[in-house]
Amino acid sequence: MDTSLPSSQDSGLFLRQLRHNRMALTGAGIVLAMFVLALLASLVGRDPGAIDVSRQLLAPSWQFPLGTDDLGRDVLARILYGARISLMVGFVAVGISTCIGVVIGAVAGYYGGWVDGMVMRFVDIMLCFPSFFLILAVVAFLEPSIWNIMIVIGLTSWMGVARLVRAEFLSLRERDYVPAAKALGARDGRIIFRHILPNALSPILVSATLGVAGAILVESALSFLGIGVQPPTPSWGNMLIAGKQTLGTAWWLSVFPGLAILITVLGYNLLGEGIRDALDPRLKD
Repeated sequence: MDTSLPSSQDSGLFLRQLRHNRMALTGAGIVLAMFVLALLASLVGRDPGAIDVSRQLLAPSWQFPLGTDDLGRDVLARILYGARISLMVGFVAVGISTCIGVVIGAVAGYYGGWVDGMVMRFVDIMLCFPSFFLILAVVAFLEPSIWNIMIVIGLTSWMGVARLVRAEFLSLRERDYVPAAKALGARDGRIIFRHILPNALSPILVSATLGVAGAILVESALSFLGIGVQPPTPSWGNMLIAGKQTLGTAWWLSVFPGLAILITVLGYNLLGEGIRDALDPRLKD
């Protein structure tokens, strides 16, 4: 009986493809560097919330590599602590959206028929609303907090994952091991999560990796608009809006948080595209 489950040989081939993909290596290096910097933020030696009016708007120097803001706070320390917020938002929000999307897509793809029709019509309705404006509408009625943002982003961004999983299940449910498992008395839940889902992990992994970048952008945009992470908690988005007022005289207040967002999102996008290329059978030797 062909179960089509990923073998150790397949995993080794995937890792070799990934190691030879410069795009994936570059993205992985950026992502790893951001993780290390976020974890070591406390070793910078400065409190990101410490106010010292005697060092307001100091330009980048050896003492303050990224300068200080209008309250004398160290911009480097705030960016590193802001990385923790952005990475946490990305992973928690994507975790929520992926779990919801996998369950809904798996049910629609496995059962098909009227179940698939009803579920996908609901997905289509959700897709009619622009995601960002839907998030804005929900967040506007809630108290601005990091947890509310993560939950709202996760609850409004599962539709793409659901469609990917549904498409994979429609194909995989026709494999020989599915009728064989049913003949052996396996229940639907076991077939879905034990036999079919492991074979549908490739597009889910790619979607989740790219989704982290999207969640970071959404959180930054919400914080920039003032309805995301609230000061004095450092966030790349609220650092950008704080630097907007002094853009002509203190360029570093906007440039460095913007670069942090750009580099982090680029890293996740490169890693996601690299994983996609490594998992594409048409590109394998």
